[in-house]
Formats: sequence, C-alpha cells, structure tokens
Amino acid sequence: MATALEWLATLSAGLFAGAALYVSLVEHPARVGLGPRAAVDEFRPSYRRGAALQAPLGVLGGAAGIARWATGGCAAWLVGGLALGALVPFTLVVIVPTNTRLLDPRLDAASSEATTLLRRWGRLHGVRTVVSLAVFAGFVALLVW
Repeated sequence: MATALEWLATLSAGLFAGAALYVSLVEHPARVGLGPRAAVDEFRPSYRRGAALQAPLGVLGGAAGIARWATGGCAAWLVGGLALGALVPFTLVVIVPTNTRLLDPRLDAASSEATTLLRRWGRLHGVRTVVSLAVFAGFVALLVW
C-alpha cells in the first residue's frame, strides 16, 4: 500500500508539473506572442481543458502524499502533499479572479487590460509551476532514498 501511495503521489505530481511547465514555457508565451486579442481567444478554451486536467492531479497527488505520511511515511510526504494540494486553493483564491476576467466575454480582448491580465496570469501560473516541480523533485528523491 505504501509503495502504491508513493508512486501515485509522484506520478500525479510529475504529470501536474509537466503540464504546468509546458504551459509556462511553451503555450502561454506562444499565446501572448500572438497579440492580446488572439491570446484571449486562445486562453478561453485552453484554460477550461487545462483546469480539467490539473485540478484532479493536484488533489490526487496531494492526497496520496498526505496518505503516505499518514501510513508511516516521513514528514516530507506530508509537506509535499500539502504543497501540491495547496495549489488548488491557491488557484481558486488567487488565480481565478484573473481567469474570470479573461473569460468574461465583455473584456475588450485588444485592450491594455487584456495584456495586463495575460501577464499577471503568466506570473501566477509560474508559481504553480515552480511549486509543482519542487514537489515532484522531492517525491522522486523520496522514492530513490
């Protein structure tokens, strides 16, 4: 059971981190490079699909890390599980207001506001990327150790 929880936590964190890294280094810069109107138009369907992928991975990986700690694992599983799981409320509280505005059909997609929102979203998503990469690296280290 313990080994399954370790692998589940690590796999979920790795998939989350990989997706987040791709968005931060590839998709979002390409999106923004198209100009604000096209970037907002691309953001809308992309965000919905990304959220459907990342939210379950964050919850699953976080829960598996916490469960591994609860079944006798070291405190690092708890820390990693809490950090990965915390990305879900971080998204809901900190990022969702920006998402909501970018998804609002009344937003002038060619405006300076749209550009500001896209930049803010990129920075906020970067937090998710860094945290998830750190958790994944920590979980891999725990597996090897």
